Amino acid sequence: VDALETVATVTYLEDVREKVGLADKLFAAAAGALPLRFASPAKPSDIGVILFTSGSFGAPKAVVLAQQNLIANVAQSANFIDIDPDWVLFNPLPIFHSFGLTGGILLPLLTGMKVFEYPSPLHVKQIPPLIKDSRAAILLATDTFINQYARASDGDELAGLKFIVAGAEKVREETHNLIRDRFGGVPVLEGYGATEAAPIIAINHPDDNRRGTVGRLLPGMEARLEPVEGISGGGKLLVRGANVMAGYLRPDGTLEPPADGWLDTGDIVSMTDDNWITILGRAKRFAKVGGEMVSLTAAEDLVLSLWPENRHAVIAMPDPKKGERLILFTDRNDAAATAIVEHAQSLGAPEIAVPRKIVKVPEIPVLGTGKTDYVTIQRLAEVEGRRAA
Repeated sequence: VDALETVATVTYLEDVREKVGLADKLFAAAAGALPLRFASPAKPSDIGVILFTSGSFGAPKAVVLAQQNLIANVAQSANFIDIDPDWVLFNPLPIFHSFGLTGGILLPLLTGMKVFEYPSPLHVKQIPPLIKDSRAAILLATDTFINQYARASDGDELAGLKFIVAGAEKVREETHNLIRDRFGGVPVLEGYGATEAAPIIAINHPDDNRRGTVGRLLPGMEARLEPVEGISGGGKLLVRGANVMAGYLRPDGTLEPPADGWLDTGDIVSMTDDNWITILGRAKRFAKVGGEMVSLTAAEDLVLSLWPENRHAVIAMPDPKKGERLILFTDRNDAAATAIVEHAQSLGAPEIAVPRKIVKVPEIPVLGTGKTDYVTIQRLAEVEGRRAA
């Protein structure tokens, strides 16, 4: 705060509260009774919000979302999954993240649902009882937090949910099974999005929940796959629709809109004929090992299937002989390459996707949203490499 006060005025809400007088209260009451008369003028193309991308793979970018982008994404989501205004939505996610903003604030606001906003997803023991007490029908969260809430739950505290919507990171089989076995089959609907798409691009459906996929492309969106050299069975996903951003905000204050409205997601995916999407990996999350393209996401999934109760991250580093090599960061103390090789052989997985170097850490670095912080892990790998040299 001391540093911020040299360049900005810091206002505390408790100080504002003391200054709220009768005139302010009368204005608020009148505006609540006659919202259209007091509404601020706005156009669909006006800036609704500027959000920064998570920065899990590189420097965050400033994304400008227009009012129409945000409204369109709510309408697309509500059109795909029927929303009952009598439901209660429980949102522990931060609203500086697009998932928490659109799913946790705008969706209930514009569909008439009640919503319980909790300030931090990190309060693992406090949240399950509140989910039950609030009679929540929907929970928004990431795989990491869903798994923790299920383990911390005392009894049937999540059993009253109609479904859980998960985004921002891949949902593990362990999480699906844990929720199913402990809470009477509550479905975990994995979705997929990007801040630049306000953010929801695809989501599974309560009546058609296909594990391993991130769901169906939302109504009103177009998609195309661009071939990627060395990768078969999928391509780089580009999407276009009313929810796609106005553009990136450049440092000089100008906008960089997506070319012809097409957003390059940077993700390698496969799509079925009915537009159900499976993520194969980020374009940046492929390594060229011995001349072959290897998905780092697939390598992580291989390790995760062996040790599902731990967290793992696989990155690639330059290798003078093979071009690149895979390095596993894990919080499992007894992790060994031989065990991974044997597991890969039992599954018929290619040994080229097995990380041979393992770095054991107390915990895998994550961002505030629960996503793996690959930028920090890459730095740790560079430090480890210098030590080895």
